[in-house]
Amino acid sequence: MSAQLPAQRSGLTLRPAQPDDEAFLLELRKTTMTEHLARAGEPTDDAAHRARLLHRYDAAQVICIDDAPAGLLKAHRNEDEWFVVQVQIAPALQGRGIGEQALRTILRAAAADALPVSLQVLKGNPAKRLYDRLGFQIVGEDRTQFYMRLVARALAESEAERMSDKD
Repeated sequence: MSAQLPAQRSGLTLRPAQPDDEAFLLELRKTTMTEHLARAGEPTDDAAHRARLLHRYDAAQVICIDDAPAGLLKAHRNEDEWFVVQVQIAPALQGRGIGEQALRTILRAAAADALPVSLQVLKGNPAKRLYDRLGFQIVGEDRTQFYMRLVARALAESEAERMSDKD
């Protein structure tokens, strides 16, 4: 099950990915992931990127800033947890909190559902710092990636802390 989730940052919206978004999303994937995949010894050819892009495309949402495509958030929920499949932000827009804001839509939904959130991140990918900051914990690893999870209680505490920081 996937869900369209509202974004809260002014100018930031999420919309379901359409077939005509594939060219933008494929280029985004190649630009943001090739370096990390190559370092991990994973395939970086167009066919591999396209296969990964199309995996769970039904759960893909285009992150837009002022209606212009800026990234991808792909997440879905089953009975037991939310799973973040991919988060990619255009390089020119990285470091501005866009990925965090998009992820927080999933974290809020997971907290409301009292479900944990899981994800995988390639070793050496700087996005891991964001996941650490959000409270994700490493629950396993293999030679190329970390398996991370944020439990429902930590989600509620993280959101409460974030809200108190705004006061």
